[in-house]
Amino acid sequence: MKVVFLGTPELAVPSLSAISEHHDVVLVTTQPDRPRGRGRKLGISAVKEKAVDLGLECWQPESLGGDGAVERLRSTGADILAVVAYGLKIPDALLKLPLHGAVNLHFSLLPAYRGAAPLNWAVIRGEKETGITTFRLTSRMDAGPVYMRKGLPIELGVTAGELGSQLAAIGAGVFADTLNGIENGSLTAGTQDEERATAAPKLKKSDGRIDWSRPALEIVNLIHGVNPWPGAHTTVDGKTLKIWRAAMAGTAGSGDAGPGSVVVASPRMGLVVAAGEGVVLLTEVQAEGKRRMRGRDYLAGHSLQEGSRFL
Repeated sequence: MKVVFLGTPELAVPSLSAISEHHDVVLVTTQPDRPRGRGRKLGISAVKEKAVDLGLECWQPESLGGDGAVERLRSTGADILAVVAYGLKIPDALLKLPLHGAVNLHFSLLPAYRGAAPLNWAVIRGEKETGITTFRLTSRMDAGPVYMRKGLPIELGVTAGELGSQLAAIGAGVFADTLNGIENGSLTAGTQDEERATAAPKLKKSDGRIDWSRPALEIVNLIHGVNPWPGAHTTVDGKTLKIWRAAMAGTAGSGDAGPGSVVVASPRMGLVVAAGEGVVLLTEVQAEGKRRMRGRDYLAGHSLQEGSRFL
């Protein structure tokens, strides 16, 4: 089939590679180059980088609204649009343009976790399993008919970023199989169960703020679920401390310490903080203007003591 591929981040790259091996990718559509990093230098998306490497034509519109986008895609003669984490709204007129419409690779087992951040919310909410789904895009967000699903257990301690890499690799093969099945007519789509639908809204920076009154397990899940973005953070001695990894510290007791109180601060035992229920071992942290480091290494350069308070 002739395919127009729409995607932007690293999560979409494996699918672009897999689809290009089996089909004629006539155009890659990705978001415009944008300033990145501290220097705010103009950077290209991971999908654009891969498209250039594969020798594929790349298009980077600011939006897909207007007649210009319709004409641009119609001119490709594409049979289908293949979408993975594109990040911009695709108007209904474009969804109906190709013979086989638009098919999306979504990083959850739909109808669970419809929305922009399914991986993150699955980890934050302590799910034991997630997966990928290929489905036909419609005007309703992530509500279209499903072609294929594949599940994956969520391992203890995995971050949303790590989980995304795992699912991107699995999803690439499933997406290629989906397009093959659509092309040869062996695959039909089934409806989603609306009663089982849950939401996964776009994350905000404030979603990474740690509420130490919550149970320890919820805090650990939050820390891993917002890694790499927006990152979990707290305040100690008036300064922000990012926390990238943590674990339940079941053998440590919080005693009468209130939520957010440091109950252990030693290079040998590490940095342990009281939660509303239980305690949390901070295994990887980052102070303002510093690199990431182990929690116990952080203690070497900071005068945290038992009874210090995280807010």
